[in-house]
Amino acid sequence: MEGVLGKVRVAAFSMSVDGFGAGPDQSLDNPMGVGAMGLHSWVFPTRTFQQMIGKEGGTTGVDETFAARGFENVGAWILGRNMFGPIRGDWPDDSWKGWWGDTPPYHTQVFVLTHHPRASIEMKGDTVFHFVTGGIREALDRAKQAAGSKDVRIGGGPMTIRQYLQAGLIDELHLAVSPILLGSGEPLLAGLDLPKLGYKVVERTPTEAAMHLIVRKG
Repeated sequence: MEGVLGKVRVAAFSMSVDGFGAGPDQSLDNPMGVGAMGLHSWVFPTRTFQQMIGKEGGTTGVDETFAARGFENVGAWILGRNMFGPIRGDWPDDSWKGWWGDTPPYHTQVFVLTHHPRASIEMKGDTVFHFVTGGIREALDRAKQAAGSKDVRIGGGPMTIRQYLQAGLIDELHLAVSPILLGSGEPLLAGLDLPKLGYKVVERTPTEAAMHLIVRKG
């Protein structure tokens, strides 16, 4: 329907029981931070993830349902710079083009938050990375324009999601709470008063590998 806008949402975001969305000391060898690989144990076996990495098969069931839902109706993505790569500061050159190789799993326009300008990169599979230096609202405005009536998915990392939550700009948040403790890393929700910001838990679905929670505004 003309004029209908999609949602701004976070999907399939894994979090530890003690509230961390990434481990400490992210690097090329530890892209999710030290110890954080276990956060994503629920999604790795799913059919959706296996397809993302170019393999066949994969599990079905509730975890797969939530993984697949994350990609439905997505018209654009927003990523923090850490989600794009381990490089900090000025871009030394254009050689780094993301964690996912020549064919990233986004297949849309992707808006990467950064303080350092860089030209857009066209990748295989219709992914185009744009680098936004004007902050979260500029990135969201551009992503909404690119998405049209479809959803904008904010991929992370934790600091990026925190900024959008604090500004009340996220409509829906799917958290997969994995049964592990990290002890340190990047907290997702610490210090945020989500009820005051208008958010509430509207759905919870447990599996052996995670507790899936849908948090919605309004």
